[in-house]
Amino acid sequence: MKQVTDKPHLFSLAWPLMAELVLGFAVGLLGLWLASKVSDTASAAFALSNHVLSAFFLLFRVVSMGVSVVITQNLGANNRTQANAIARAALGASTWLGLFTALLILLSAGPVLSVLQTPEPVQAIAKPYLQMLAFALFLDAYNASMASVMRAHLHTRDTMFTVLAMHAVHLLLCIPLMNGFAVIPAMGLPGFALAMAISRAVGVGLHLFLWHWRLNLRPALHDYWQLHRQLLAPAIHIGLPGAAENIAYRIAMLASLSVVAGLGSDAMATHSYASQIMNAVVLFTVAVGFSGEILVGHLIGAGQFKLASRMVRKSLYLGWAISFGIAILAALSAPYTLSLFTQDKNIIETATVLLWLTVLLEPGRTCNVIVINALRATGDARFPVMVGAVSMLLVMAGGSWLFGNYFGLGLVGVWIAYALDEWLRGLIMLWRWFSRAWVPHARVSVRRIV
Repeated sequence: MKQVTDKPHLFSLAWPLMAELVLGFAVGLLGLWLASKVSDTASAAFALSNHVLSAFFLLFRVVSMGVSVVITQNLGANNRTQANAIARAALGASTWLGLFTALLILLSAGPVLSVLQTPEPVQAIAKPYLQMLAFALFLDAYNASMASVMRAHLHTRDTMFTVLAMHAVHLLLCIPLMNGFAVIPAMGLPGFALAMAISRAVGVGLHLFLWHWRLNLRPALHDYWQLHRQLLAPAIHIGLPGAAENIAYRIAMLASLSVVAGLGSDAMATHSYASQIMNAVVLFTVAVGFSGEILVGHLIGAGQFKLASRMVRKSLYLGWAISFGIAILAALSAPYTLSLFTQDKNIIETATVLLWLTVLLEPGRTCNVIVINALRATGDARFPVMVGAVSMLLVMAGGSWLFGNYFGLGLVGVWIAYALDEWLRGLIMLWRWFSRAWVPHARVSVRRIV
């Protein structure tokens, strides 16, 4: 087996990923701020539509997640030819998945919002915005898979600069398209979505350039529509359970949002603002989790199981320290940050309480993000989805109704359900890793490569 150390360092991979996530979050926060200048109803429509979009985007994770893991394992085993073949195969899968999801969201935007019990004023704003997002969604299928290939080759800084350029284009275009400028009419939230679609097209072009320059990969035209089932089978074997786990999370979250929607437009706006800040807290943990997955994949491909286990410990210590500190800062500053979006004192007070509950939630979520990514990198992809689906659907979704509606705790009850779900899954994932139940799966992965 190839001898591999834990170089490059975890942090050297994590910080560009962190920058990517912060940029994406900043653009989303700007969109929420612009929507809040219209009304709290527009803010609720913006946040709810993005939750729906995220649920559809997870279909792309079937390809990008699995491709990333399989390529890292092949690179760890010095099998560059197979890694390149899998990268090309990902393009064809992205085309068909992108077309499917874009058409689905165009045709089902109204029914989906109705199923979520979206109040009529919110739905009137959310539907056209969601339908316009379909075009950006199609292009993001390519960006997701192409970026995952770059990261698997450890080119996280190149991907960061691509994302920076993509979001810069989005920021330059979204304000004039939303508010109008010269001969450009004001489009509102659909203008934000159109700017996103244009920026995603720029992202595809930049990723193609990087494939050619950094990886010496030149896709042929047939790569964009052919489905190479045999090449993609190992990636699907890993990516499908991983995406299923994320899809279960989104379904549970949407079920939870239907509970929130039943509490009224003010509750939806409060949830939207608190969720945006909570999402900022988890950004570093997600960056550490993805970086750890890349490095663990390389180490598993090289047969270095002990180094992989050490890498997970380092990731957990780093994730716990940073995420807990950021969560406390977010809760302390909540009255000031929330006032940027709304002047409603009741919304600010309730959202501040939710962010203090996030301080208790965050260590459990750190375990989930980091350990689940590591398990997936070893090939142990099915266990997290089986455990996660049960917990999320029963504890997160069911608990949101139980604590929020039945016990009458409202949004605080919903957040309690979130915390219980994260801690339950986090403790189970820790047991899975440190019991070394993943080792047989890792050995199967090594045998498949060599």
